[in-house]
Amino acid sequence: MKGLFAILLILAPTLWSPTDEIEQVDSLRELGQSAFKPGEVLKYKIRYGLINAGEAELKVSEITERSGRPVYHVVGTGRTVGMAEWFFKTRDRYESYIDTQAMVPWEFIRDVNEGGYTINRHLIFDHYNQSVKDLKAPKKGSFRIDEYAQDMISAFYYARTYDAPSLAAGDEIDFNMFLDHEPFPFKLVILGRKWVDTDMGKVRCLELRPKLQEGRIFKESEDMTIYVSDDVNKIPILIKSDLLVGSVKVELSAYESLIAPIQFQ
Repeated sequence: MKGLFAILLILAPTLWSPTDEIEQVDSLRELGQSAFKPGEVLKYKIRYGLINAGEAELKVSEITERSGRPVYHVVGTGRTVGMAEWFFKTRDRYESYIDTQAMVPWEFIRDVNEGGYTINRHLIFDHYNQSVKDLKAPKKGSFRIDEYAQDMISAFYYARTYDAPSLAAGDEIDFNMFLDHEPFPFKLVILGRKWVDTDMGKVRCLELRPKLQEGRIFKESEDMTIYVSDDVNKIPILIKSDLLVGSVKVELSAYESLIAPIQFQ
């Protein structure tokens, strides 16, 4: 859905050479997390200017198994509503199976239809051999990935493993991504802390900005700011992005089964 997932849609990829040697890994990291649990639901409303343009949802549905390891099954959906249905009807669905300890995806499904533009992916990750294949594009064979590469959904949950109180202005959260058959690095820069007004009240947030790669140089994206609750949950409260015409806001509208209550004022 345009908006909520936009922070992971803007990229300038670094392609792998077909002669690169695959590095095999015997064991994965044991990272774990304490920011979310099965049953957590995050709902967002998406506004284009003053127009209520869409809604999105992220749900940690259950713990299941992939590649012989326990995983969180996370489902993300997005759709347009109201007037937006007339000129840019959108129906998006994402699924990610995220390792409960290493916080990396083993399987990722992307089914996107945005105004008639469609993308269908079904990725199977092999982090031991640092490779991935797309069941929707079997003729392309396997792609090579960086160590602990993330998909669009798992990246969000991995970022929540960081210790919020220890983060300060200037710190960076960086990780490797794999999107649309291409690997690329991604960073989030901590700008500081700020009280953010929402329909549910004020909440103290970490203020972040994505830092995107252009060639081999990282540059800050001045038109997008992300506000994440400065607590154990570390969930996006508000995302603001300026466009060539108008602006988009993605705001938390409802939630269920958080690790701890959000302290709105």
